[in-house]
Amino acid sequence: MPELFLAMLKEEWRMHSTLFGSLNFALFPFMIFAIAFMGAFLLPLVREVIEINTLALIIHGQFALLGIMVGSFGLLGKEVMNRRFGQSSLIAYSARSLPVSEKMIFLNFVVKDIVYYFILWVIPFGMGFLVAAPFLGINLYYPLLLLLTVTLSFLTGLCLVFFLSSVYSRSKKALSVMIVAVFLAAGIMALYKGTEFSFLFPPLAVFYTLSPLNLAASVLLIIILFSLSMMFFTPEYQSSVKHYKNRFLPLSENIGFLRENELVAKDFIDLYRSGAGIGQTLFSFLLPLGIIWLILSLMKGIIPEESLLFSLAVVTGVISSTMYTWLTEFDSFAAYIFLPVRTSDIIKAKAESFTVLQVIPVIFLIFAGLASEIPAHIPGAVVLCLSVSFFALSVQIRLCGLNPGILIYNVRVFLLYMLLIGPATLVLLALTTAGPAFAFAGVILLIPAWIMINSGFKKWDNTEYTGF
Repeated sequence: MPELFLAMLKEEWRMHSTLFGSLNFALFPFMIFAIAFMGAFLLPLVREVIEINTLALIIHGQFALLGIMVGSFGLLGKEVMNRRFGQSSLIAYSARSLPVSEKMIFLNFVVKDIVYYFILWVIPFGMGFLVAAPFLGINLYYPLLLLLTVTLSFLTGLCLVFFLSSVYSRSKKALSVMIVAVFLAAGIMALYKGTEFSFLFPPLAVFYTLSPLNLAASVLLIIILFSLSMMFFTPEYQSSVKHYKNRFLPLSENIGFLRENELVAKDFIDLYRSGAGIGQTLFSFLLPLGIIWLILSLMKGIIPEESLLFSLAVVTGVISSTMYTWLTEFDSFAAYIFLPVRTSDIIKAKAESFTVLQVIPVIFLIFAGLASEIPAHIPGAVVLCLSVSFFALSVQIRLCGLNPGILIYNVRVFLLYMLLIGPATLVLLALTTAGPAFAFAGVILLIPAWIMINSGFKKWDNTEYTGF
């Protein structure tokens, strides 16, 4: 239904342009283009440090990771159709009043989101390298090939997680069996084919060797995963009625040591009842970090293992900061307007819920440190991770308030976020290369984090809040 698809695209544009202005949002892909264009001129320097095949793996892994982080449509389908759109008169809610199936509407929603991210990230990145190629004396064949393969990487990551999350929405046991089977099959193929990672990731095989067979295999994998995802996906509620015990009072009493214990209790009850808690942890945190850990593991021998662990800790801290988005993404803030609470009270509650959730990255890093057989460096990695995570949280609170997931597409906000997070993490990584003990220097970030969080409270208390 092209009319429905075009209407959703227009609706998405109008929603974002209303939030922070048409010009700010329209400039976002141009910013990605500029970053890729300038980054191309650093390739000669980067190639002296990182081998070209490893660099290709990192780039394709990043776009697969982008697809993984936005591809949990099967998990979020009911949330999107029933919570987010249930409180706004958007097109995706029209199945309740028009003779259009929810599955058809959701298919258009998924395709619309894919096109949207493609325009925002993939095309600008590819065009940046394409425009820079003549200045560097690079044959145009290579940037065009890169544009093709990063597109395939993005779609492969997205469709893979879409498929897994759709299976998860149907049966958690089936997902567990499937993941075990996939890892066993990958292990067997790796033993049979050696350590050639491109054999396990078709888009990378296309980049290394562009042939009709490799291209067909990569495209066919995407089509099969997407088709199976839509087959397994269901936006319908089951006929059984769910009954929940009143857990609010016992839970709020158990966490009475927290200042905003009532609002924190509400956050965790919302996560539990929506079924998003485990799914978000699996698809938005553990799976992306697992991919990153795999990529870093391929650099053993080039980089010391403790440096790899600290690099993983920094990345884990940055990704952990997205847990703040989990807590704000589907909450309706209109209800708080009628309560005797300030905006800062709500943000404090989200920050306290975020603090409790940090046990997840801590456990992940402990496991990673033990698996890497360097347990002595686990405390430093944990301190580094939590320092980066809370610093990134403070930046989000200061810049975005209660809209971290939406305002990131404001060019001014995105640049400020990168300028604050990027140098801080690079300095910490440089310090850890001088000695593992410097990982504990990450606690210095808690000082500016505290300042930004408190200034964020004052800023948003004095700002009239508008949102969905």
